Amino acid sequence: MPAISIVDLRKSYGDVKAVDGISLEIEEREIFGILGPNGAGKTTTLEMVETLREPDSGRITVVGLDVQAEARAVKEMIGVQLQTTVFFDQLTVRETIDLFGAFYPRTLPVADLLKLAELGEKADSRVNELSGGQQKRLSIALALVNDPRMVFLDEPTTGLDPQARRRIWEIIRHLRDQDKTVVITTHYIEEAESLCDRVAIMDHGGIIALGTPRELVNEHVSESVISFRLTPPVGEEVVRELHGVTSVQADNGDYRVTTPVPQETLIGIVAMAYEQGAEADDINMKKATLEDVFLKLTGRRIRS
Repeated sequence: MPAISIVDLRKSYGDVKAVDGISLEIEEREIFGILGPNGAGKTTTLEMVETLREPDSGRITVVGLDVQAEARAVKEMIGVQLQTTVFFDQLTVRETIDLFGAFYPRTLPVADLLKLAELGEKADSRVNELSGGQQKRLSIALALVNDPRMVFLDEPTTGLDPQARRRIWEIIRHLRDQDKTVVITTHYIEEAESLCDRVAIMDHGGIIALGTPRELVNEHVSESVISFRLTPPVGEEVVRELHGVTSVQADNGDYRVTTPVPQETLIGIVAMAYEQGAEADDINMKKATLEDVFLKLTGRRIRS
């Protein structure tokens, strides 16, 4: 049984189709990412799974429980971190966790949550004294207060600096190690590639690609790009004959080639330069990324 099953889910606001007939299954104990730009339907999808918003049509089950018919039972086994969490600023971190724990019949010890969120030294600080990254970690701790089986994190690192973002990543990986299923939404390509076991790419309310990051790249953009400079330049036709090269762009000694076998092509570039009496430098090889997949599927780069 999948952790979460979504079948033909739809939600509209007037003429706007926020979620337009998506279907997917999320397995137990995986980090599943929903990647897409703002307005793609990520948050609306999550809110329907979390019982916070009622779908127009479709079916959602969480470990076999119907989200609409058995909402209370579903709520007891999930933890939710929303894009924005409103705190009681004058409460301390410890008091805030105690308050949220009072809503559930079973909770994790406060000390364990403080340790997980790396907030032990801030336990007796007021919430309004915390940095943005610390408040994000507190919001994740609150999502875990009932020791949920599944955790939903909506844009968990938006607005954070790179160091704070990576600390959140460590927490998310720890959750998976504790046998929890984690579902995150993000519009950060690097976040999805680094964290997620599988990714659904959403745009305009639909899922346009689904798979592991590597599967998506191999399926949609299998070629790598190698850029280099030759001094003196050689004819474009010479570069085009290199093993694996599928396209060439040349500009006054600067070259950019695409190839499905980058290592073999790279060896060919060095050998060709030697045979032509040229010097090859400024060599840079770039593998395709999820952003390249998104660009190919939508014709534009992901927008924040």
